[in-house]
Amino acid sequence: MKYGYFNDQDKEYVITSPDTPLPWINYLGSENFFSLVSNTGGGYSFYKDAKMLRLTRYRYNNVPLDSNGHYYYINENGTIWNPGWQPAKTPLDFYECRHGLGVTRFTGKKNGLKANVTSFVPLGDSCEINQVTLKNESTASKDFTLYSYVEFCLWNAMDDMTNFQRNFSTGEVEVEGSVIYHKTEYRERRNHYAYYSVNSQIQGFDTDRNTFVGVYGSNQNPAMVEKNTSGNSMASGWSPIGSHRITLHLEPGEEKTFVFVLGYAENEPDLKWSAPDVINKAPSDAVLKKYRTAADIEAALEKLKQYWTDLLSTYSVTLNEEKTARMVNIWNQYQCMVTFNMSRSASYYESGTGRGMGFRDSCQDLLGFVHMIPQRARERIIDIASTQFEDGSAYHQYQPLTKRGNMDIGSGFNDDPLWLIAGVSAYIRETGDWDILKENVPFDNDADRSQTLMEHLRRSFGFTKSHLGPHGLPLIGRADWNDCLNLNCFSTEPGESFQTTGPSEGPVAESLMIAGMYVKYGKEYAEICRMTGLEEEAIEAETSVKAVYDAVLKSGWDGEWFLRAYDAAGNKVGSKECREGQIFIEPQGFCVMGGIGIEEGLAKKALDSVQERLDTTYGIVLHQPAYQTYHKELGEISSYPPGYKENAGIFCHNNPWISIAETMIGRGNRAFEVYRKTAPAYTEEISEIHKTEPYCYSQMIAGKDAANFGEAKNSWLTGTAAWTFVCISQHILGIRPGFHGLIVNPCLPDSIGEFSAIRKFRGATYHIHVVRKGETGNNISSFLVDGSAIEGNEIPFQAGKTEYRVDLTLE
Repeated sequence: MKYGYFNDQDKEYVITSPDTPLPWINYLGSENFFSLVSNTGGGYSFYKDAKMLRLTRYRYNNVPLDSNGHYYYINENGTIWNPGWQPAKTPLDFYECRHGLGVTRFTGKKNGLKANVTSFVPLGDSCEINQVTLKNESTASKDFTLYSYVEFCLWNAMDDMTNFQRNFSTGEVEVEGSVIYHKTEYRERRNHYAYYSVNSQIQGFDTDRNTFVGVYGSNQNPAMVEKNTSGNSMASGWSPIGSHRITLHLEPGEEKTFVFVLGYAENEPDLKWSAPDVINKAPSDAVLKKYRTAADIEAALEKLKQYWTDLLSTYSVTLNEEKTARMVNIWNQYQCMVTFNMSRSASYYESGTGRGMGFRDSCQDLLGFVHMIPQRARERIIDIASTQFEDGSAYHQYQPLTKRGNMDIGSGFNDDPLWLIAGVSAYIRETGDWDILKENVPFDNDADRSQTLMEHLRRSFGFTKSHLGPHGLPLIGRADWNDCLNLNCFSTEPGESFQTTGPSEGPVAESLMIAGMYVKYGKEYAEICRMTGLEEEAIEAETSVKAVYDAVLKSGWDGEWFLRAYDAAGNKVGSKECREGQIFIEPQGFCVMGGIGIEEGLAKKALDSVQERLDTTYGIVLHQPAYQTYHKELGEISSYPPGYKENAGIFCHNNPWISIAETMIGRGNRAFEVYRKTAPAYTEEISEIHKTEPYCYSQMIAGKDAANFGEAKNSWLTGTAAWTFVCISQHILGIRPGFHGLIVNPCLPDSIGEFSAIRKFRGATYHIHVVRKGETGNNISSFLVDGSAIEGNEIPFQAGKTEYRVDLTLE
């Protein structure tokens, strides 16, 4: 069942039924100010950090679902409705929500009155703009009232939800004309405030929630809206809100447009006040002057549209698989940019109050956006590396506002160091910027302990090299990529965090996942050493990588697939000897991605085992059989019910690893089959089963052991976005950056016999055309660059050259 449709021309998903299975959301903002908005107007805003500088409240897991939001109420002769349906839920004569790139548009109609709301965050300013247009489409004049409504958060979202003994006494506001200023705590330690304005005279306002909603009321039917009046209330403690009241008269065919601006403003400490207890409004006034008219809004929207056009033009394809083209050209890259902005912090599943930016997460996300924003990727690398410890290990996360690491979920995740190598390698291959390795970067944000970024990579590689277990395989530490495989935890008490309980280290528990990473990224590290003149170090790295490669073949092969790990007692995990959890997806993907077992014929056996034992209708499950009992020696992975999350769920993040691995042994059809099963555009027809948005990837889908097989959870903020874009763009379509130039080496399925692509790379535009002759061939038979044949699959980079014509034939 579908709840809407794709509009590829305008790069939108058009939702035609408001009661989607779950809130289907969009992200507004691309710099410092962000808003989340659902298809029914739910959501919230924040500046830079969703925890520390939250502007508006959102009630997670509330009943009814998806509340609060930035709402507009219309009261016409006692009929109260919202253009986005919620929260009044009055049946509409017409409803439509268009989620686009940084823009969401609502259209609601009721009794001949049409309301359009266009929501976006403009470039260059820290505010959300809502343009509201009301048109009388009936044959009689109309008199009605428009109300705006937001509920302010008291800045620290976690404290706002818990510290009521203080918070109910701190709320403060100012009102000047049509602008409501939220200034809670501004009088003391803060020098920032929020403001909510409309470019029109108003007939009333409210800033006190109890007055507007009613002490025992709700935002579904606010008391002031029902009474068709305003309390002109001034919040003093309790819960501050912002609401404007505008009375309107429209003749048939007449329309009026209003511009509402919700913004963040900040003053220098010595410029906080313009008069006693009157905030300095200069920064907010400057922004409000820019967004007064419809022409102002149109110009800002056009600038935003051009911004996204330029970003997406870096990689675009033309091919006969419409749904694949849709994902590659629009939605997959868009989601990669969202993960750049948010990491795993703010969504309808991540409350924005804890996780911040993940070390591992941010490194992986970089793989999906570095081609679009290389300079910002460079900055992100420096931020990430600055939280690393001197021994090469790292905080597992850091807060975006301070850019300092925190210990909320500890450290000691032994895969983290290698992800830094992955991110830096991707950046250098994309940009050719070798100077980044010379940048002085602190350890643990301590400038007195700064070393070059190259030294940070050396410490990363050296950490794994010096943390090998009894089989010569890397020690897992707190966990590897799978945070829920906790082999040194041993928790038996409810409520304990699996990520911080027990020792973070152990001398025995080893990871085949990290082994695959060490081989893959160790090779890239060796190449970086070689390219920077460190030949001896490159050879040493390759020798160490070869030792782990051999250890995997000797102690990590289980006969038909790669083991997952050795636990703290030295027992195998992910072996046919196990009663549960006999085969895991991660090592089959990452070991093959590292090239392990390809020449020996083991890679094909491992991937065949994945297809036979892990594949399902909706994607590849993480392991089989599911854990039916709790294993304290394994930790959180066995704590989930069978089929959910890490306990044999379809963890979408690692499905691309299998797809990429399949391309490495030349099986294009199988690689594309794996890709297609979790690609959102291909799940649109089963939205009633899948439930999450059909335009973005989710973290997980319930596996075949679950009661709700096929149901997705945790959409948007997932490494699935970056890895799937890497999979389809760099390995199936085969266009990827190399250290020496652009590589073109597709591994196509039968359904893509020909395609064209435009790839911008290091200041040049590559016009690529690929033709696949026959039904099964993926071997390069002809490689022409500007009409001349070249050897291999990498086009040598030529400084100053701006256009390339590439013609590739596969047989």
